[in-house]
Order: sequence, then C-alpha cells, then structure tokens
Amino acid sequence: MQALRHFLLALQFLTRIPVTGRLAAWIGYSPELLRASAAHFPGVGWVVGGVAAAVLAAALAQLPPGPLGALLAAGLATAVSVWLTGAFHEDGLADTADGLGGAVARERALEIMKDSRIGSYGAIALVLALLLKVLLLALLAQGGAADAVVALLAGHVLSRLSPLVVMRRLPYVADPAHAKAKPIADAAPAGALLGGVAWTLPAWWLLWNQWGDMGLIGAALGWALALMYMQRLLGRRLQGFTGDTLGATQQLCELGLYLGLALLAAP
Repeated sequence: MQALRHFLLALQFLTRIPVTGRLAAWIGYSPELLRASAAHFPGVGWVVGGVAAAVLAAALAQLPPGPLGALLAAGLATAVSVWLTGAFHEDGLADTADGLGGAVARERALEIMKDSRIGSYGAIALVLALLLKVLLLALLAQGGAADAVVALLAGHVLSRLSPLVVMRRLPYVADPAHAKAKPIADAAPAGALLGGVAWTLPAWWLLWNQWGDMGLIGAALGWALALMYMQRLLGRRLQGFTGDTLGATQQLCELGLYLGLALLAAP
C-alpha cells in the first residue's frame, strides 16, 4: 500500500491525471513521500506511454496505410502524451535550451531558466524535438504498427529512468525558491534508482521481443548516448542539475531511443 501511495504521488506530480479528494487525502504529501515517489517515475511512463501507444495503434488501424497516415497517427499519439503530462518535460527542454543555448556564465544560465518566457533557443528546441518525435515514430511504423507501438511505450518508460540517473550522479544547483524538483532533489534515495530500474525491465524485454537483438542494442545505445551527453553538458555548464534539466534529459533520451531503433533496426 505504501508503494501504491508513492506511485500515485508520482502520477500526480508528473501528469494531469486527477488524483484528488479522498484519494489525495489518503496519499498525503511530504518531502519524504515525494522523494520516495521518484522510484516510480518510469512507472508513470507505463501510464502515459500506454495511453499514447493505444492512440497510436488505433489511429494506425483506422487511417489509410502509408507515410501520411503514419505521420498523422504519430502526431496524434504525441499530442496525447503532451496533453497528459501538461507539457511538463517539454517545458523543461525549452527552458534548458534557453539557458544553455548561448555562451553565458553558469549564474546567468540558471537565471534564464527561471524565466517563464520562452526564448528563441527554447522555441527552436521544442519544435525540433516534437517534429523529430513524430517523424521517427512514423518511420518506425513503416515496419508495422506493433513496431511503433512497442517503441513508443518503451520510450516513455525508459526515458523516465534517465532523470533518476542524473539525480544520483550530479548535485542539485537551482535556487530553492524557484525549484520544480527541490523536494525530490534534496536527497533522492539510492533505492529510488533501483526501483526505477525494476519498472524498466519489462520494457527492455518488450523491445527485445519485438525488435530482436539489434533493436535492443540500438535502443540502449541511443538512450545511453543521450544520457551521457546530458550528464556531461550539465556537469560542465552547471556543475549539477535543475528540475528543467531533468525534463530535458527525459526528452532527449526518448528521442535517442527512437533514433537508435531507426538507425540499427528499422527496415
């Protein structure tokens, strides 16, 4: 029951899905509970990815076959995932791009990321990320609807493990007064990463079962390279992470996984 409370708190934190009334009162809230809920971030990926994958499968079944139908289906699935999360991760990507896009000092970058207004770097990064996501999913769908559905579902689950890795390897550096992730980042439990890994194991198996060895290698390689890039960038430019950069990490790792599949395993 405690694990269920943690999972529902993570769902409330990362999505628009309503967790209110008596259920919210039963879950409760404290910084300790929120830190423990981090272990279930990939579990939230199963929910968001499951809904988006269902939309993708239904759209691919109903729309005319071919590249245009696949593009529309991928666009609908992406739109649903953005709506479910309230563009939570996409907002982090835009803010991170604004802060780190220019050659500014660490303090100035952190200040830019606190600004709610979106700049040119953020707008460009957001458009490119959404466009690439739709195009890659449409490309993966050319091998069959199941290929794209499994990739989408696994992408949402596995990409939500990457922020946990960043949180364990880098310190938190944002101003507490403007922190999105401060209660989690204070002392993310070591067990949270292990719990997150446990949530991802079925996703790795799904990828291997659907895509074979090359698919698993491509997905893992794309995910890992994106994660390594973000860790190096954040360590060099900020000497740590912020809530926005966790969202950016999730987005890039999701894209990296799709790209790895497209390059190494797609027909």
